Amino acid sequence: MTTHPEIILTNARIYTLDPEQPWAEALAARSGRITAVGTFAEVSAGAGPGTVIRDLDGAFVMPGLVDVHNHHFLAGKEDLFELRVPIGATLDGIIEAVTGYAAGLPADAWVVGGPWMSDRLGDIDTPEALARLDEAAGGRPVMLIDDSHHNRWASTRAMQLAGVDHPTGVLFEAAGLPVAAVGDAASALSPDQERAAARRGVEILNSFGITAFQDAGVSTHILEALRSVDESTGLNAWVVSSMLINDEIFGFSEIGEDLVFGGERFRTAHHRPDFVKIFLDGVPPTRTGAFLEPYLPDDVHGDHFHGSTLLAHEELVDWLRRTAQAGLSAKIHCTGDASVHEVLNAVEVIRGEGFTAPRYQVAHGQFVHPDDIARFGPLGVAADISPFIWVPGPIVEAIREVLPRERADQMQPNRALIDAGAIVAGGSDWPVSPSPNAWEGIHGLVTREDPSGQYPGTLWPEQAITLEEAIAAFTIRGAEAIGLADETGSLKAGKSADFVVLDRDPFAHPANELVQTQVDETWFAGRCVFTRNDSPEA
Repeated sequence: MTTHPEIILTNARIYTLDPEQPWAEALAARSGRITAVGTFAEVSAGAGPGTVIRDLDGAFVMPGLVDVHNHHFLAGKEDLFELRVPIGATLDGIIEAVTGYAAGLPADAWVVGGPWMSDRLGDIDTPEALARLDEAAGGRPVMLIDDSHHNRWASTRAMQLAGVDHPTGVLFEAAGLPVAAVGDAASALSPDQERAAARRGVEILNSFGITAFQDAGVSTHILEALRSVDESTGLNAWVVSSMLINDEIFGFSEIGEDLVFGGERFRTAHHRPDFVKIFLDGVPPTRTGAFLEPYLPDDVHGDHFHGSTLLAHEELVDWLRRTAQAGLSAKIHCTGDASVHEVLNAVEVIRGEGFTAPRYQVAHGQFVHPDDIARFGPLGVAADISPFIWVPGPIVEAIREVLPRERADQMQPNRALIDAGAIVAGGSDWPVSPSPNAWEGIHGLVTREDPSGQYPGTLWPEQAITLEEAIAAFTIRGAEAIGLADETGSLKAGKSADFVVLDRDPFAHPANELVQTQVDETWFAGRCVFTRNDSPEA
């Protein structure tokens, strides 16, 4: 049996994320694993007659990117089977998109899609806007998701079919689940379509250099699609799934006990159903995030409304204890500082009971009380951050409408978390974010500015981190947070040969150009799974 590498990449600027050897010029791989990293002389010494030696002409190479928070299946489903509303569309633009899409559908077909922007809520939350939506759809049922994927806008016909009555059709959080259930049943995907959605999600992620990710909320049908794809054609990424304990937004039929304690049957070579997902609060723009200090006063909630957590302390502790006993880790959705505080308190109980193995993540954690920052590291709680959400943009503008400006602008204390020893791991929350492009996130982490340039200024610039730290958040720190650090996240002998070839050296360009970085090639397990020059736009 040959021990020679199948391929050697040389004449490259390789950023390894391995602290013992941060930089290299050559890399060798065999049977999907890295066999050597170092100088060309060191690496080429193992070459055999069948080894392919490829000169990269000085190209920048780094580990495959890790996205610790996305919804790849939903994104693939939306891309293949749903209406895509133009990003930033006004009410007129939304109506125009629905009109054009509905015209090609049967008379009773559902119009499902999105997103509408959080800062358009005032425009669509009127009876007049609902009448326009009904007319645009020709009386068809319509269900449009917002950019947070927490709230829906439903047409009159859709509400009638779901037994819901609301004067504007805008349904916050769980109030939209009856419409989602009816709509999903009416436009259910076949098993082949579900596999296609999963494959398409992974394909798009590969096009942005992502070779490992955590899906942040799954039920049985997504687990089965991943199992089936990996055992037939193979997954082109490491996938960690988060099985839903409660469901405030998706409307999936199977959650909780039956789902989370039966996930092991879906495990494959590249799919790990290792996490559960808990929603502990909602989102600030709809005042469903849980805060230690109150929201701005309004006529509905009064002067002292804080929001509340969806689970009581003992209920949260009980779920974490029982899932820890089953060997499961947990990703917990928290947007307000009160829910973050509650997670840290619950994990403190669990750690005190001797459960050291489970990984815990605060998902989003936009707002963290200063006294809680130092607790993340000692408790082993990772910060799953979504920089796509908190750089200046529509969601930030919407939060400024419900919180005092001085509090609204203190989002995502990443510098403080890293300095306190916390694992800070990057997630896109795609398709809540328009794309899973990690370089948008890296740009935002380093500059605290909107990478698109549409929203001026910076957001709490004192919390900016370095380029090295930002890249680590989307590689080795992400791999650590989701339990894949032994497989991926850095380039060293023995790990999976997961890497990307970039069109530039990001260290050689100004920080305000980081978003321009593109992936030329993505390699997973020693195979090239994306080439930009030979692929259609993803």
